[in-house]
Amino acid sequence: MEGTPAPRHVVVVGGGIAGLAAALYLRRGATREIRITVLEGAPRIGGKLHVSEVAGLEVDAGAEAMLARRPEGKELARLAGMDDMLVYPGTTHASILSRGTLRALPKGQVMGVPSDLAALAASRVLSPGGLARVALDRILPPTTVTTDVSVAAYIRARVGGEVVDRLVEPLLGGVYAGRSEMLSLQATMPQIAAIARTERSLTQAVGDVVAAVPKDAGPVFTTLKNGMGSLPEAVAKASGADVRTGVTVRELVRIPGGWRLVTGPTRDEEIIEADAVVLAVPATAAARLLRREVPGAAAELAGIEYASMAIATLAYPRDAFPVPPSGSGYLVPPVERRPVKAATFSTIKWPHLAEADPGVVVVRCSMGRLGEEHVLQRDDAELVAIAVSEMADVTGVRVFPIDTRITRWGGSLPQYNVGHLGRVARIRAATAIQPGLAVCGAAYDGVGVPACAATARTAATQILDHLAASEPRAAAGAANDPKG
Repeated sequence: MEGTPAPRHVVVVGGGIAGLAAALYLRRGATREIRITVLEGAPRIGGKLHVSEVAGLEVDAGAEAMLARRPEGKELARLAGMDDMLVYPGTTHASILSRGTLRALPKGQVMGVPSDLAALAASRVLSPGGLARVALDRILPPTTVTTDVSVAAYIRARVGGEVVDRLVEPLLGGVYAGRSEMLSLQATMPQIAAIARTERSLTQAVGDVVAAVPKDAGPVFTTLKNGMGSLPEAVAKASGADVRTGVTVRELVRIPGGWRLVTGPTRDEEIIEADAVVLAVPATAAARLLRREVPGAAAELAGIEYASMAIATLAYPRDAFPVPPSGSGYLVPPVERRPVKAATFSTIKWPHLAEADPGVVVVRCSMGRLGEEHVLQRDDAELVAIAVSEMADVTGVRVFPIDTRITRWGGSLPQYNVGHLGRVARIRAATAIQPGLAVCGAAYDGVGVPACAATARTAATQILDHLAASEPRAAAGAANDPKG
């Protein structure tokens, strides 16, 4: 129609779940037609969400679940038409491998910080001396924290080093693959940080947190029946975006009224112009792209460290185990000095996998923490051998798996080190004054799918507000139905 303005163009750089979610939120929130392009440098979309076949079963190669008690992840699945695919664990009983023996994760803990001293004693995760040190928390004077400190510094001061080494470290390691001596208390354990600011006894305050959880709160985790790796394609389709893979953005330049993106090698570069840009890439890539136009944000992003990890997925005949595995899996404290940091019995944890083939047990062994890159330098066969040896030692299984898969996630887990929240605030302040620019992803407010979806929604809202504020007067009244 004559006089109808051309659609505004938004480019999302990064086709992981945050970038795809941003595209979907842009589409659903737009009040007039917009063109959305997603550029992903890898051959596929989805980032750390990926599923592939092991022994005939579709098993996640990356993140296998998301928090069910944060609404953003389930809401994203619903918007992508996958809410009927959500499934929940058959068991959440997990163990700690402490002093060479599997021991039940004690009840009444929050990220490894105990509240029920009787349950902690019954678990036998700690030594008698370590248990006695925990009890001192109830009589020690306050350890008031007024600035950000490391997780280890505060928790060790209250309940001793063994809680840090044998409970907190393995639980944090499962999320960040990091070290509690470096990780920010405020960024990684906000509930504990709030306690540190106001309460005297850590264990008593954690007990109050545990007691406040509603009895009908429901499962902590959820996944999709076809794996979390099935979510990216569904989100991409629902967004209606033009998704291009194998396209690396190497330059981002501010131009009048928008942005210019330069992609591809110099000899075969492509110029793309956009009214607005969402950067949904890891901090290192975002720092490179912002170095010219937003050097302050680039410097802050460059300071975010990343850890690498690998997952060995093993499939065994169910009857190969002397005693069938029970529970969802176990965590391994770094002080045990084992290359495997966690093991998940996937077909025990997720009943839908067991139903697909009752004769198979699938195990996922995670390897690699910050500073353990030497473990991941081994070839695939060596990593399989490490995982097989771990299973033989812990479960007694003596046969070789019927199928294996090694997945490497190099530089994939951002480290929320002390001062992270301040760093993120400075990044956002520096990018907010750039019209038509927003950032989102795991580097900022959380590494899980719900947290990434939340940052994507915020980024999309910022971009839509910018587009509305810069809308040509001729377009007034030409808005589409937002439900369309």
